[in-house]
Amino acid sequence: TKDLRCGRSCGADRKPVLGKVLYRLPGSGMEGNPVIEAENLTKLFGALVAVDGISFSVFAGDVFGFLGPNGAGKTTTMKMIQCVSPRTAGTLTVLGMDPATHPRTIKAELGVLPQESNLDTDFTCLENLIAYAHYFDIPGVEAEKRARELLSFVQLTEKRDVQIDKLSGGMKRRLLLARALINHPKVLVLDEPTIGLDPQGRHLIWEKLKALQAAGNTIVLTTHYLEEAERLCNRLVIMDGGKILVEGSPGELISRYVGSDIVEADHTPEVISCLEELGETFDIHGDIVQVFTSQPREVAKRLFETCSPGRVFVRRGSLEDVFLKLTGRVLRD
Repeated sequence: TKDLRCGRSCGADRKPVLGKVLYRLPGSGMEGNPVIEAENLTKLFGALVAVDGISFSVFAGDVFGFLGPNGAGKTTTMKMIQCVSPRTAGTLTVLGMDPATHPRTIKAELGVLPQESNLDTDFTCLENLIAYAHYFDIPGVEAEKRARELLSFVQLTEKRDVQIDKLSGGMKRRLLLARALINHPKVLVLDEPTIGLDPQGRHLIWEKLKALQAAGNTIVLTTHYLEEAERLCNRLVIMDGGKILVEGSPGELISRYVGSDIVEADHTPEVISCLEELGETFDIHGDIVQVFTSQPREVAKRLFETCSPGRVFVRRGSLEDVFLKLTGRVLRD
């Protein structure tokens, strides 16, 4: 039998808002200063430069995203923030503290949702949350109260007495989110929060994260789902090769790098010649030509009238277009 004993209370004075189950995670007490700040942050693994002198700031209330292809350095950066991987050089502060000297204090104030499920299969949903609360010295009555409220928040109340191996993948992700909130953390750190979920499960997690965001909570996340980053993040960085390529809001980056709209047409000599005559900026991807423009109707009309374009498709520019433009389309292992 596992020991579920607990000691003194940890942060019992932190107040929930918007009803019983939506927590506004407390601010750092340094609202004018960054909650997380890095300057020339570097991480080496032998001769491999995993993170190459990056600088960024995360402020209270931000939903800050780290995007990038495999091997870009984003997960390594997250591990340094979580105090599980020491930096090689540069400076890093989390909640005003150095992870190298105050790792235990910082970890006590973080809520972490890992990429891989590490729920305890010997326990039910409710028992998992209560057991995890005890690591933060939250007393038994308060731990059970928070656990039940959070199960309601992630819509798992009916599963509270169900063993972990009986849950679907989406239910496990929601339970991991509830667990990350159990200690009323000052910063939520989410590594691929909706990985492996079907559209319904993904949208439910988005709904909960948007609710936390609306309540002013500070969230740092990585994701390979560009639509997810566009929906959730008010600020983000795109990394590649251990460096930060760009930083800004999704809207700013879309406007700066691809424009508000994209016209797609078949890749033919006639279309290329016509676009060159029009002076339009375009990219070629296999059998498709993409035109980045703020006047999509006019460009599409000219293509139809003078270029025999075949298929023409007009759509909004997206963060995925920015990502592919900056990092390329070559697969990364």
